This record gives sequence, C-alpha cells and structure tokens, in this order.
Amino acid sequence: MLLRDNVYGSLEDDALRRDLTVNALYYNIADFSIVDYADGVADLKKGVLRMLGDPETRYREDPVRMLRAVRFGGKLGFTLTQETEEPIWELGELLQSVPSARLFDESLKLFMGGSCEETFHLLRHYYLIDYLFPMTEEAINSMDGEPFLHMICDALYNTDQRIATGKPVTPAFLFAVFLWEPVRRLYEDKLEAGEPPLQAIQRAGSQIVSEQVQHVAIPKRFTLMMKDIWNLQPRFLHREGKRPLRLLTHPKFRAAYDFMLLRVTSGEVEQELADWWTEIQSVDQDAKEKMTGPSGGNRGRRRRTRPKQNQGEAQ
Repeated sequence: MLLRDNVYGSLEDDALRRDLTVNALYYNIADFSIVDYADGVADLKKGVLRMLGDPETRYREDPVRMLRAVRFGGKLGFTLTQETEEPIWELGELLQSVPSARLFDESLKLFMGGSCEETFHLLRHYYLIDYLFPMTEEAINSMDGEPFLHMICDALYNTDQRIATGKPVTPAFLFAVFLWEPVRRLYEDKLEAGEPPLQAIQRAGSQIVSEQVQHVAIPKRFTLMMKDIWNLQPRFLHREGKRPLRLLTHPKFRAAYDFMLLRVTSGEVEQELADWWTEIQSVDQDAKEKMTGPSGGNRGRRRRTRPKQNQGEAQ
C-alpha cells in the first residue's frame, strides 16, 4: 500500500499521479486552454472513467481509489471501463486494511454529495458495501430483506432531493437507516428474552454501533443522534396521556418522525399511526389533548399496507 505520495515534479508528473484520466485535466489561464496529458478529454466526451496506469496496481497502492471510482461514476453518471472495473470485484477486501476513520471520511463523500442513491447501488454492484456497512448488506440479502432495501432507497432518494434543493442533511439520519434492520432484529430478540422495551432498544443500538465503528468510524456526535432516532421509535406507539405530548417536544422528534415515515414505506409501521402523528403536529393545544385522550389515542387499526408514494425526509 502507498503510504506517502508527496513527491513534487512537473505538471505532467502530477497529472500521471492522478487516479482517473478525467481528473487529470488542467486549465491554462494564459490562453484559456485545457492541458490534457492522459486523454481525459476524450474519456470525458465518451462518459467513461479510466484509471491511470495499471488499475490493479493502483488499487493495491491505495484501495480507496476503488471508492473514488465508484463515487465519480455515481456523481457523473459515467461508466467504468472494463479494465478499470474488473479488479474491483476481486480487490474489495483490501479496504479492510484502510483505517476506519479514513473510511468514514470517504463515506461522507460517497453519501453526502447529492448522488447517494446511484452511488449506493454501485457500491453494492461492486461488493464494496460489504466492507463499509457489512451488517446492512447482510440484512438486505436475508430472506425478508426486500422491505429494508425499499426503506434505504427511499432514504437515499430523499437525501439527494434535500441536497438538490439546498436543505440541510446529516449523515446520522442516513446511517441510522442503514443500520435499522440489524438494530430492529436485535431489539426484538431482546424483547423476547424479557428485556423492557426502552432498555432493549438502547442496548441493541449500542451493540450495533459498537460493531459498525470497527468498519467505518462514525464519530460520537453522529452515533448519539442515531441512537436518539432509534430510541424514540417505540414511543410512537403510545398515543394516550402525556407521553405523546412529551415526545413532540423532544429535540430529535422531527428526525425520529421522518424516520418513522420511512418505516411506513417499508410496511413496518401502519399508515394510520403515521397519519395520527402527522395530524397532531398541526392542531392546537386543545385538539392535541383531545387526540391524546382515551378515545382519541385508540383508533381502529387498519391492515398494514405499503404506501405507493415516498414519505419522510432525511434530516
């Protein structure tokens, strides 16, 4: 693996040390021309991504180059050339030697750049997601993983839309979605073992986070928010008395609410429950108290159905 790459040379030397040909272009302000030592302009016009030098050698020097190739592919909508993509399927395990803190930085670039939906599909296509979020991929590939994938895709789409419209996003929300199915399954196991719901969800979240940060070192400021989002999910089931009113004032209520809406799209939560929580946010205090009274909180349950439209937004 290449540990240092800070040797200075000519402009051509610098160009040939770049990862991709389309990333080795220079602008000459003297005559307003493009300086191209690697046929990057031709690849740019063809919409292809080509690794400079021998791809396998370059990936072995720095495995993160595989992630960069995928990121550019997702961002630009370009196709990796055959010689650029072929080694990726075999060399993905090299990412295990990359520090988890660096993989977090790369994950931000992958998922916070405005094209995370396409990027996620490419990461799965090249089996690279296995080395970033292995529990996510394992849950997707399980017998009942399709609804979870549906939830993830909705969250990815919503994140891209928010970025496109200039709305704020946080990786904590998206990572909370990525790890929800592993958390949920462990939470249910703990409930069956007799643990109280609050303790079960807290312990499940902490256990999954502890395992995940071994692969991608998500900072504590984000994992705390992820846990808040997860810990609030069981509280949405309570619609009587003071508890729902207290939940409305929680600092992370909005993020947890948007997360709950995504659970509706996957068929995990009933639409009627989501509608109730949507309504209570828009009515006055008198109406809130009426909705949380004995007759307001216990509405008839409907059969669980999957909505046809996307709901919820990544905060």
